[in-house]
Amino acid sequence: MTFEELGVSEPLRRAVEELGFENPMPVQERVIPHLLNEDGDVVALAQTGTGKTAAFGLPVLQRLDPDLNKPQALILSPTRELCLQIASDLADFSKYMPDLKVIPVYGGSSIQSQIRALKTGAQVIVATPGRLIDLINRGVVKLDAVHTVILDEADEMLNMGFLDSINEILDHVPQERKMLMFSATMPKEISRIAQKYMHNPQEFVVGTRNEGAANVRHIYYMVNARDKYLALKRIADDNPNIYAIIFCRTRRDTQEVAENLIRDGYNADSLHGDLSQQQRDMVMQKFRDRVISLLVATDVAARGLDVDDLTHVINYGLPDDAAVYTHRSGRTGRAGKSGVSIAIIHSREKGRLREIERIIGKTFERKEVPTPDHIIEKQLFSLADRIERVEVDDNEMGKYLPGVLKKLGWLSSEDLVKRVLSLEFHRLLEYYKDAPRIDFIDDKPSKNKKEGRKDGRKDRNDSPRTNEEKDRRTASKGMARIYVNVGKRDGFFAGNLIEMLNKNIEGPRVDVGRIDLLPAYSLFDVKKSDSKRVVAGLKGADFLGKRLYSEVAEADKDYAHAATRRSKERRETPEEDHYAVFKKKSRRK
Repeated sequence: MTFEELGVSEPLRRAVEELGFENPMPVQERVIPHLLNEDGDVVALAQTGTGKTAAFGLPVLQRLDPDLNKPQALILSPTRELCLQIASDLADFSKYMPDLKVIPVYGGSSIQSQIRALKTGAQVIVATPGRLIDLINRGVVKLDAVHTVILDEADEMLNMGFLDSINEILDHVPQERKMLMFSATMPKEISRIAQKYMHNPQEFVVGTRNEGAANVRHIYYMVNARDKYLALKRIADDNPNIYAIIFCRTRRDTQEVAENLIRDGYNADSLHGDLSQQQRDMVMQKFRDRVISLLVATDVAARGLDVDDLTHVINYGLPDDAAVYTHRSGRTGRAGKSGVSIAIIHSREKGRLREIERIIGKTFERKEVPTPDHIIEKQLFSLADRIERVEVDDNEMGKYLPGVLKKLGWLSSEDLVKRVLSLEFHRLLEYYKDAPRIDFIDDKPSKNKKEGRKDGRKDRNDSPRTNEEKDRRTASKGMARIYVNVGKRDGFFAGNLIEMLNKNIEGPRVDVGRIDLLPAYSLFDVKKSDSKRVVAGLKGADFLGKRLYSEVAEADKDYAHAATRRSKERRETPEEDHYAVFKKKSRRK
């Protein structure tokens, strides 16, 4: 099928062909004709990198009235990087439609320059929710002529706590509108938005709901937690042409891993929320230009980073949510190419890995961490391949060759090759000399079946699940771990946590470290010096009608069990007293 057969107009086709798109991708084949010929709303589920921007962008641009210099289409995205990427793509598509104007508005940039741009008029606004609400409140943006609203990466917007902002924005858009939602996964919250704001939406699913990309190979390496960084280096060394994003769970881990890689001589850099917009733009440009080959990033920071040629995605820390893993792995294997998604896990993460397998419908292949001999062999063959392919300028080299041959003429060809390789790989050879195996061996027979129990019975506190929960309750170095009694089941996500801290905690801004969102409760790290005022500020606060309880987490307390017990007590005890009952019973125990 061609874009012409889909009904795409000639100016758009010409621009698309210049961009190198010859035939539409599956999601485009299904969505574009519907958007051009039907008036109904649309929910489209497709993996990252499958051509979603063109699927909604081309028909939206074609349906605009260029003579009406007012916003007619509104596209909402979760991050400024994705906002800029969408706006850039739409500008490329509308290259031969000179009367159409696309303006991105997002936080982290001068609002005054955006106001000046908006006053000149535009048919399409691409926006992050927070900045758009600010501009609406200032009276700069009027959405009364908008006939199409698009939520891109809708699942991620919900994860970041933008639901209330989306509701507020939609109040300013006419009721008679066309609404499109594009997402890689379909959590329950997406279904609720569809039911509330959309009219009998047509659903398009490319692939299977929540599944991983079909041409991505999923691999995991299991090591001790202390050996994760060593495993990461071996994976990088075993793939001489690696071009990868390394995902970490927290900003702190991201910065630490990147600094270690740079110190060890790798072309690496970090991308996280603590960087200014200028710093982030610089890092992303270096990565696109392949000045750096390893980008260490948090999930939110990497949104909108559109790179088609990634060889690997490396999960340095597994996410709690399988949908997040789907987004990560979908960044490789794009545009019909194959890719590899790697998870570096320790033994207590194996259960989470199996859960991700079940949800995405893919099986992870366990591999041994590359051995020093294998790494050195791969590197040597890579060098030999580069030597074979290098272009030689005989005229230039001819001027210097006689002197060099005279200097090295006493060496045999074999000795010369050995010396060149030794010179090139001296650091690698020294580093891997006598390097041990670091794979986690999980099938060793133990004495009495379980050490510490003479009767051979399994100790409850030694189960992988219990150890994993205990690890969650342990704060990072120099931090305090805070417990709060709301979780994913309550619609509580990272964005809600940050919003509540900003709203309820007095004094300086609280820096948040690692966050673990569980179904019935949440755990997060703050600086030890901030722990008391965080607990005091959250106690008694309200989240969607639920009264909050918070405390500094205890490593030995079973919060999952406590949450189940509190749920039962809540049916028998007045709301204001059930936390006191829980604490009283805990003290008795």
